Amino acid sequence: MTATVPTTGQPTGDQPAPPSPRDQLLNRIQRDIPIVQRPYAVIAQDVGLSEQEALAILREVKAEGVLRQVSAIFDTRTLGYQSSLVAAVHDADQLDAGAAVVNGHPGVSHNYRRNHDFNLWYTIAVPPESDLEAHVQKLHELSGARLTRLMPTLHLFKIGVEFDMTGKEAWNAKAAPQYTSEQRNIGYAVTELDRAFVVEFQKDLPVTEEPYADACAALGLSIDEVAAHAEKMKAAGALRRVSAVFRHQQAGFTFNAMGVWAVPQDDVAAVGRRMAEFKAVSHCYLRPTYPEWPYTIFTMVHGRSKDEAFGKIQAIEQEVVPGTDHAILYSTKEYKKVRLEFYKPEFYGWARTHLGTDA
Repeated sequence: MTATVPTTGQPTGDQPAPPSPRDQLLNRIQRDIPIVQRPYAVIAQDVGLSEQEALAILREVKAEGVLRQVSAIFDTRTLGYQSSLVAAVHDADQLDAGAAVVNGHPGVSHNYRRNHDFNLWYTIAVPPESDLEAHVQKLHELSGARLTRLMPTLHLFKIGVEFDMTGKEAWNAKAAPQYTSEQRNIGYAVTELDRAFVVEFQKDLPVTEEPYADACAALGLSIDEVAAHAEKMKAAGALRRVSAVFRHQQAGFTFNAMGVWAVPQDDVAAVGRRMAEFKAVSHCYLRPTYPEWPYTIFTMVHGRSKDEAFGKIQAIEQEVVPGTDHAILYSTKEYKKVRLEFYKPEFYGWARTHLGTDA
């Protein structure tokens, strides 16, 4: 008999109270922050607050460490960067030392120990002129890994982290994915203005009445001109959105689970699209298989507990792929988690030191 997954993490019985304006605000700023002179006035009106009330909440949340930063989110591939998830096998007594070596690469943004024979998982991105495989091979050698596998994205079904701060959303709630492979523009010609825009908008924007003022001044453009260029970059797939990024743990989402699914190749397109519709899924990718790794589709979820995160994976299984071979990998240690910064000189220094090249 298959257990039934609860539709929400809430106790049954009393009708839950509607979300507070504060929780609505925290949900709202994860979707997008408009590029206008006073964006928080617009967002505050959306959730029934004044501009000053919204700013006070956001400043408090940032001081608590829940709000990590407000910045633009760019598409790595459209900007010409090469990127990949990497899985590696390390001897247990060498894992921490190997992770420290990996952390030293400026293109590594996330690095975790997970509960699997592949016990080190990291993401890496390198500029267009670089050789991604050469960088990963050098990390394999320097870190003492016994086996390293590149797991690049073959198809992006969804990317977009939005935490339900109300705690009232059903685990199987659905929404159209914000960003997919169809919006990517591989081969896009990045302009000098694009590069300057990226440099300014990847910074942590201040929580003030006019958060874009410094970026406008640095670019020598009015807010309307900046907004118009942002729309061009969105249309090209280079810019996904400007939004808030929360620290998972401080926001209460202390557990993440990566559901990996051995979906047959003939079915991956349809199944991936269905999995991506789950709001609980923040990332959904098609990745390559290997003799020791049969899983084609990756889905990432976050929860306030292990039971919640596993429950969200179980909800996907029951509704989309009942009985399909799958595994749940979860982080047992976070070694590194930062936002990828584009066009940083530190990257080229690492390449010269370890690869003898400028890229």
